Amino acid sequence: MNTLIFDIETVPDTELGRRLHGLHDLSDEQVGQIMFTKRRQEVGSDFLSHEQHRVIAISVVMRSRDSLKLWSLGDEGSTEKELIERFFEGLDKFTPDLVSWNGTGFDLPVLNYRSLLHGVTASRYWETGDSDSSFRYSNYLSRFHWRHMDLMDILSGFQGRGRASLDDVATLLGFPGKAGMQGSEVWPAYLRGELASIRAYCESDVLNTYLIYLRFELLRGRLSAQEHVREIGRVRTLLEESGAAHLKEFAAAWRAA
Repeated sequence: MNTLIFDIETVPDTELGRRLHGLHDLSDEQVGQIMFTKRRQEVGSDFLSHEQHRVIAISVVMRSRDSLKLWSLGDEGSTEKELIERFFEGLDKFTPDLVSWNGTGFDLPVLNYRSLLHGVTASRYWETGDSDSSFRYSNYLSRFHWRHMDLMDILSGFQGRGRASLDDVATLLGFPGKAGMQGSEVWPAYLRGELASIRAYCESDVLNTYLIYLRFELLRGRLSAQEHVREIGRVRTLLEESGAAHLKEFAAAWRAA
């Protein structure tokens, strides 16, 4: 069985902002600021609605029978369409179980809207049993199926008042949590051309999510204590063997925690 843990990073879709608000002569930074301001006036928060987000990074951890891998899809020059296509091509090819933190509430709705925009095909993701009966009672779309596990949703008991942040839960469990960047800093970093740092930040988030997932698998009896120790060892080995500075920093923060 393949398990794919994923996380996305987004910025305001300033082209959409220009069309929505008639802002054709302003810079991306100015358009983004107006989008945030208008959203805050409408709902009291400047967190944009899902369709106004543009995907700039998708990072994944892939646990297969014999390997554990961490990477960000595409490269710094990849278009949004290419990133999303790569994500859904992976689902079509491997049919992994998906794991996320707030994927039901944010990541997947954003990917849905952006896939519509770019004409991306994602047949396996949208399968509910019409072509493959095994998806009838376990598919990616149902909130209460296990083919996609939104850990934030599950651990909160599917109640908004029970939700916690990825950073808080990771810190609670002795994992590094957010390192080097916060979500609110992604847009300023993008404007400065720091896409590599954003991709590294996304990889750190997906690592935290994977570590929480392993503890959850222990909690529900899918991993024994010994198996959990071995899986944690795989993560430590992956970090030790990596030459990436942000992964070495993650390992150091984990030891300190």
